[in-house]
Amino acid sequence: MTEIDFTGVFPAMTTPFASDGRIDHETLADDAQRLEDAGVAGLVPAGSTGESATLTHDEHIEVVETVVEAVDDVPVIAGSGSNSTHEAVDLSRRAAGAGADALLLISPYYNKPEQAGLSEHFRAVADAVDLPQIVYNVPSRTGQNVEPETVAELATHENVRAYKAASGDIAQISEVIEHTRDEDFAVLSGDDALTLPVCSLGGRGVISVAGNVEPERTVELVDAAVEGDLDRARELHFELSPLFRQLFVETNPIPVKAAMAIRGHGPETLRSPLTELSAEPRAELERILADLEASEPDAETTEAA
Repeated sequence: MTEIDFTGVFPAMTTPFASDGRIDHETLADDAQRLEDAGVAGLVPAGSTGESATLTHDEHIEVVETVVEAVDDVPVIAGSGSNSTHEAVDLSRRAAGAGADALLLISPYYNKPEQAGLSEHFRAVADAVDLPQIVYNVPSRTGQNVEPETVAELATHENVRAYKAASGDIAQISEVIEHTRDEDFAVLSGDDALTLPVCSLGGRGVISVAGNVEPERTVELVDAAVEGDLDRARELHFELSPLFRQLFVETNPIPVKAAMAIRGHGPETLRSPLTELSAEPRAELERILADLEASEPDAETTEAA
């Protein structure tokens, strides 16, 4: 099995679409290289931020293949979850065949299985595919919470190596960390705004939306937090907090695609039923991005120093 250090920033990548709705693979590859150059610890294509719900399974695998081929030295963690266990196993096998180094598995959505069903679902994929896997808990999208006891039980499986915490419940995230401290198991924030609190409790990083837009600062924030430099981590947290909030003012990935387009990193096109960011939030997003650009150290001054 591939060994991956699940410490750092793992951008949940967007999927760029051309005006006719087809995947823009050239822009996707460029984006993967930009993020690798920025120092991220890994890349997460074809997840919720990548509009996986509107990708066909073939497109899903094509996205993974493009990112795998584009990068040199960072792991690619493919979103490969489904609300059907059979589909999740099949998609995970295909992602492994496409060169993915690890898998991100959202808990089954809409079905609302009980905890026993959730455990069986994740174990079925972990038994079928010999890659490191991340359990992804986002009850706001799935309608069901993966309870801390279930996560702790799954963490004993050799292929279940991490947990993406996107419940927004810091007490629950703390309990997961408490229950898994003795395992080779990483807890990653699934909410940019909670990255610092999660890392301060022993979490190891973030699967990040903001990391697509401000990768260097997000990396510095996590590095500082993990290394215990909480003063610097707090400073960066507050610098980035307006962006964290604005990227979720409308449904993800609507705002982040707008931010990427504003920064010149790809088209804003989304697949229906998602629509482009409305005027008032866009104006505020532009202001926040301009403020962040203005606060960046001058490159020539930094080099001279």
